[in-house]
Order: sequence, then C-alpha cells, then structure tokens
Amino acid sequence: MMSKQLYIFNPWHDMALANFTPYFKVSSEIIRMSDDLSSLPVWYAPDDALIYVADRSTVEAFRSDVAGFKDFSCERFVSDTVSCVIMPWGWSPALVQMLSAGGTDVSLLPDSASLDKIRYLSGRQRCVEVLSLLSSVSGTCGKAFCCDSLNEVKIHLEANGRLILKAPWSGSGRGLYRVCRQSWNANVEGWISRILRTQGCIMAEPIYNKVCDFAMEFYSSSEGEITFAGYSLFETDDFGNYKQNVLMSDSNIESHLLSYNISVDTLNKVRGQLVDILGRMVAGNFTGYFGVDMMICNQDGNILLHPCVEINMRMNMGVVSRIIFDRYLCSSSYGIFLIEHYNADGEALIAHQRMSVEQPMVVDSLGRIKSGYLTLTPVLSSTRYQAYVIVKE
Repeated sequence: MMSKQLYIFNPWHDMALANFTPYFKVSSEIIRMSDDLSSLPVWYAPDDALIYVADRSTVEAFRSDVAGFKDFSCERFVSDTVSCVIMPWGWSPALVQMLSAGGTDVSLLPDSASLDKIRYLSGRQRCVEVLSLLSSVSGTCGKAFCCDSLNEVKIHLEANGRLILKAPWSGSGRGLYRVCRQSWNANVEGWISRILRTQGCIMAEPIYNKVCDFAMEFYSSSEGEITFAGYSLFETDDFGNYKQNVLMSDSNIESHLLSYNISVDTLNKVRGQLVDILGRMVAGNFTGYFGVDMMICNQDGNILLHPCVEINMRMNMGVVSRIIFDRYLCSSSYGIFLIEHYNADGEALIAHQRMSVEQPMVVDSLGRIKSGYLTLTPVLSSTRYQAYVIVKE
C-alpha cells in the first residue's frame, strides 16, 4: 500500500543547502517562522496529504478561522514523520538528518548522491550555463560570471563599473553584495575572500535597471519530464528580499509582462528553450516544482528580458501563489499573497481581527474568493509570522 504524502514547510532550506552538513543549526528566529507557518502546505498539497506542524494544538483555532471557506480534518495535521512519503519545501542533509533522527525510514529519504545533485542544480553557477544557452534569443539580456579569485572579481568590476556579487548558495535575497569601483574596500575583499574560502567561487553580475520581477515555474516529473507550471509575478525590496506575490491569472500576468513591450515571441522562445535546457540539466535527478526568476530591464531605453536571475530548485512562493489563485480565486479577481512579520506578541492577532472586519471575504456561487481577506496560517497571541491573502474584484 502506498504511504501517505507528508508535506513539510522548511523555509530554512536554502541556508541548510549552503551549509551542506547534516548538523546545520537553524536559528531560533527561523525556527519560529517555520513553526508559525507550518500549516501553509494545506493550501497547495493534495486534499488527502498530511501536513507536518510543530504544534497540533494550533489547528483547531485555525480551522474555525477558515471555516467559512475551507473545511479540513484536524487528523491531517501531524507531528511525526515516521511512515510517510516526505514532500518538503526542499531537501538538504540537515533535513535528512532531522527526519532520520525522528524515526523516518531512511529508504524514504534521498541518499548523499541525490543531495549532491540537488546542491549542484541549486548553485548559482547554473545560471551562467543557462544564460549562455539563451543568449541567442532576441530581446534578452543577462550575463553572469563565476569567479575563482579576488583578482577575477576586480577584472569584471573594472570592465563593468559596478557589480552585484552573489554567494553560489544562500537564502533568497541573502548572500548578495552590491559594489562599485568607489565602494571597493577591505570589507568587500574580506566578504569575497570568505565566500571563496567556504564555497569555492563567487558570482559576479552586471547591475541591470529592473522594471519588473517575475518567474516561470516548472514541474519535473519522476520520469524527468519538465513541464511549464505557470507564471509568478512578485515584488522584492531594494535589497532583493522577497516581499509579496501578485495573485492573478496566468493570462493576465502574461498580458502584464507584454505591456512592458516584451514580445510574446521572446517569452515563448525562452520558455520553450528552458524546458529543453532544464530537461537535460535535471535529467530525472529532481522531482517537484521549481522556479526560474527573471526580470524585465530597461537598458538605455531598450526593454529586454533577463531570463535567468536565479534558479530555485525547490518549492517556492511563486508556485504557492499560482496554486492558490488557480484553486481558490475567481478568475476575474486579483490580489496579493504575503508573509507578514510582527515584532511583538499580540500584533498579529490585532491585525487579523481588524482585517477580518474591514475586508470580509466574499465568495461566488462556486465557492471561490471574489474579494476580502483570508489568513492561510493560524493566528494566535504568540504569532510572529503569518501568511495571508487579500483579494479584490
């Protein structure tokens, strides 16, 4: 008999992959985030899947919060992982160690060769390869260089004037350093030297004049077939940290991208070539969703598509947003999906109660959200992290 699937939200995946040891220690703040948001997979997992939560006592209150919209059994939420097919946010040696220590059968966990391949595919070095293969597509831009020494970084800085430097493995929006000729100093050299020492190389990329962030999401089957899973439209802050996703139909996101005067031919060629390139690169070594972050840039008045800013070889908020829109929203509505951080106990509960009153949820005859606010994770007096959507007609 096939074991049940168990979905785990482990947002510390990128940091654990960068560390790449079984004994990576997750910070207390990230553990808190993981715990507060552990119910999130209930919105994107299949209806018969189990959801791993840190504290099952939070589920009943959460269930009553969403009772007018979604009904689920408390039995779906579990706190052990012993005999399930594990579906995590992403795989790392630290997660394998945590699960095996908790009693999970090692035959259900990836071996070291599989983990090595996931880390290889997740490295920013892959962007260099993908960009070189996409450079023939008209209407695109984007370069990335893999530097093995401090001197190599200096050569690229002299050629470009300013660069964004990236650790090959790091969390989203982390491991980045913007530098120009004038700001080069001992601190920059120290940071570069540390990345070179710990990760073996460092990425150097020109800084582009970005006008829009988006992603193409893909699914890799266990047989190695890559399929396009939809678009993701998102926003980042000035430091590249994720802020929120726009909830919108695939066709409306594409129309939004085309409104910047990117040609549909460019989008289609990039998408088609990525399916081929990633199919060869992944070749059955990864099963699940993953995303390729992109941006639309204004280069001296020319609107161009940068087709591979990052490859996120894991589940990601873009896929979550795509599934939430397609499953739960009216096709004519739009909205935002975001992760909110609160600084003190009680703040989340006050905000939740206020939004529930000010923006009550309205559903159509099919039970889909037309407008209003919906929390996607439990909100208690102790909550510091919350996922929620706000929908408009």
